[in-house]
Amino acid sequence: MFELKINGEMRSVDVEADTPLLWALRDTLGLTGTKYGCGAGACGSCTVHVDGQATRSCVTPVSALAGKEITTIEGLGARGPHPVQLAWLAQQVPQCGYCQPGMVMAAAALLAEKPRPSDEEIGNALSNICRCGTYPRVLRAVHGLIDADVHKEQAQKEAAEREAALALARA
Repeated sequence: MFELKINGEMRSVDVEADTPLLWALRDTLGLTGTKYGCGAGACGSCTVHVDGQATRSCVTPVSALAGKEITTIEGLGARGPHPVQLAWLAQQVPQCGYCQPGMVMAAAALLAEKPRPSDEEIGNALSNICRCGTYPRVLRAVHGLIDADVHKEQAQKEAAEREAALALARA
C-alpha cells in the first residue's frame, strides 16, 4: 500500500512497488486523462508532473514517489482551465487528442520553469510524439503564451512607470 499526493489529495494505492505510476493512476484511481502510448517513456503520452517536473509515468514506479507532489492533467485544470489548455484551444492544437494531455503537461512544466524558452528549449522539453503531426500548432500555442507573458510584463512595467510619474507630479 502506498500513500501518494495526487492533485493535492492524499490517495492510497494498493499496488506492487514496481507498478508504474501510469497504471496506478488509470487502473487503481480511475484518472484516465494520462494516456498509455509506448510503455518505454519515449512518446510522452503519459507525462505528469512530479514536484513540478514533467515525468513519464509509464516508467516511474510508485515506490519512488513517497513525499512527492503528483499532478495529472485532471489536476492541472482543477481550478479552471490552465493557460496552456486555453492556448491549445485557441490554436486548435488537438486532432485526435490522444497525445495532448502529455503534451500539455510537458508545456506547462517547461513554462513554469522557464517562462521564455528558446525554440531549442521548447523542442527539447516537448519531445512528445504526436501521430497527427500537430507540432506547428503546439509551437504557435507555446509562442502565444510566451508573447502574452512578455506583453503582460511590459504592461506592468509601464503601469508602474505611470504610477511613479503621477507620484512625482503630485509631490
